Amino acid sequence: MRSLRPLIWAAALAAAFFFYTTYRHGGSSPLNPSNWLTSSGKLELTEASPSAASLDSEEQTNIAVYKKVSPSVVNVTSTAVSFNFFYGLVPQKGQGTGFVIDKEGHILTNYHVVEGARQVEVTLHDKKKYKAEIIGTDQAHDLAVVKITAPNLTPAVLGDSRNLSVGQFVYAIGNPFGLNGTMTRGIVSSIRSVESPEGAFIDDAIQTDAAINPGNSGGPLLNSHGEVVGINAMITTNGAGQSAGVGFAIPINTAKAVLGDLVSLGRVRRPALGINGIPIGPELASELGLPADNGVLIMQVTPGGAAERAGLHGGNERAYLGNTAILLGGDLIVAIDGLEIQDLQDIAHVMNNHRTGDTVTVSVFRGKQKKDFKITLGEARQQA
Repeated sequence: MRSLRPLIWAAALAAAFFFYTTYRHGGSSPLNPSNWLTSSGKLELTEASPSAASLDSEEQTNIAVYKKVSPSVVNVTSTAVSFNFFYGLVPQKGQGTGFVIDKEGHILTNYHVVEGARQVEVTLHDKKKYKAEIIGTDQAHDLAVVKITAPNLTPAVLGDSRNLSVGQFVYAIGNPFGLNGTMTRGIVSSIRSVESPEGAFIDDAIQTDAAINPGNSGGPLLNSHGEVVGINAMITTNGAGQSAGVGFAIPINTAKAVLGDLVSLGRVRRPALGINGIPIGPELASELGLPADNGVLIMQVTPGGAAERAGLHGGNERAYLGNTAILLGGDLIVAIDGLEIQDLQDIAHVMNNHRTGDTVTVSVFRGKQKKDFKITLGEARQQA
């Protein structure tokens, strides 16, 4: 009996240790009677009530814009050919975005999306693919129109970019990195003139912080009504070719002014006054004794051009501005349609919002007398 006592004590100590560590500190055991009563073997989840899943007004707007416009947005794939020293002619593919502008199948995109393309293919939102024909290009504004033949197309609604305000919401829909049908949202960050990497000047470009990445080019920038207010064209990158929160879109009004020519002629007839002039600032105006501090002094009018037909005068007195020969005595343009003109860029800005054949009112000083002339714009031939 004495020989069993150590074993009995060892078993008792082991049992005490087991009960102390398991039940005293909250351990569980299949032998615990409480487990027999509460464990059902089912996972209990806390779920939201149906009312908690309702959408707020901003979310509803986001969804409404996407549903309205996404059927109009397409993927544009262009195939160009480049020469490789070792392999000869090698096809290269580029990708961008576009959007349908009419039921005839015309699609607006960027010029740089289809530049040099031998073949263009368009993929609609329903994944159907169509070969496209390049109808017209406008390198100066980075715009292009291609056309497909497809049934039941949904044209996008073209809005008005004149009254955009910094701070208002805008939405970009496109195919960044080939991810079709992607929408991002941001605000209008600024309205400013910029130069694209290809050298195109974009007057009144819409700057936005909506994420725009490679593949978004040519896609629509939209207001909260789902109306196109711009064509996404370029980004300022972080060095890796990705969005750094600074993207730019071409104003839709710039595109609307040239769409007729692009579709009917395949090119754009640039409107022009038909003058050759120099910008005048306060210092030069004082030296020349001009009646206004700013404007564009007409040196020559193009023979048979719009300005000459309307009766504007060029200069007749030769002088030198540094080493540059100029002509003095011509009319001084100070406004067009009531908009102040300070330099040739201001005239170009006005021309970008007009078409050949439009009539504008040009205000000039002839000597000390101010006059207004109605001018029907001609087609540009490397002059203002």
